[in-house]
Amino acid sequence: MNRKSNSLTPYQKLQLDLAKVISNTKPGERLLSEPKLAHELGVSRSTLREVMRIFEGQGMIRRRQGVGTFVVSNEQSLETGLEVLESIESMARRLKLAVSLGVMQVNRHPADPDQAKALGVDENTTVVEVKRTILVEGRPVAYLIDTLPENLLPPDELRSGFTGSVLDLLLKRGSPPLGNSRTEIRAVPAISEVARALEIQRGDVLLCFAATLYTMDGQAIDTSQSYFLPGYFRFHVVRHIGTPT
Repeated sequence: MNRKSNSLTPYQKLQLDLAKVISNTKPGERLLSEPKLAHELGVSRSTLREVMRIFEGQGMIRRRQGVGTFVVSNEQSLETGLEVLESIESMARRLKLAVSLGVMQVNRHPADPDQAKALGVDENTTVVEVKRTILVEGRPVAYLIDTLPENLLPPDELRSGFTGSVLDLLLKRGSPPLGNSRTEIRAVPAISEVARALEIQRGDVLLCFAATLYTMDGQAIDTSQSYFLPGYFRFHVVRHIGTPT
């Protein structure tokens, strides 16, 4: 046992030591402050912060700016394939997991150049921007932004139980008929707006889906950016075996 411990790098040993601290702390309780915890574990604050980001990405702890670091229960996680496009709400219902809607904002404004290009509209076209936070056990785990032309989301539909899922609304309506979605998946550092919504540190790494939704005839009708905390989401892809050429 001692030989195994001695073979660990200081960074690996810190991961084990911090994991032990977390496992010995009840969910919802706050850890020691960073200076005290770094002193107790015999490491620098910068090194401790790097390891804490790893555990936060795994959903084991939650850091809140100016408040502290809390141990969280991660009994619920969303695991799904990427072959079928579905909303988080639909995914959660299928997996029998409880999610809830946090803050939602709906704004109208002229399309900026990037939005106009993505949607194939003029820059003076009014678009609707829907921003919402998804919660698991009260913890913000996803921040979603959808942008679509105003004519596709009239005000009366916002007053009839709209939960913020543009995809579910369009599917329920059945018009326009949806074709497919083109999605780019990448790891990104959290910008200030997203960090505030997810109650994490600016610069923390998130999984981002940048997608464009198309109708059956190939018209782009919605662009979206979906930011996920990695520890709460597990995505996989089923791949078929190719034929050698």
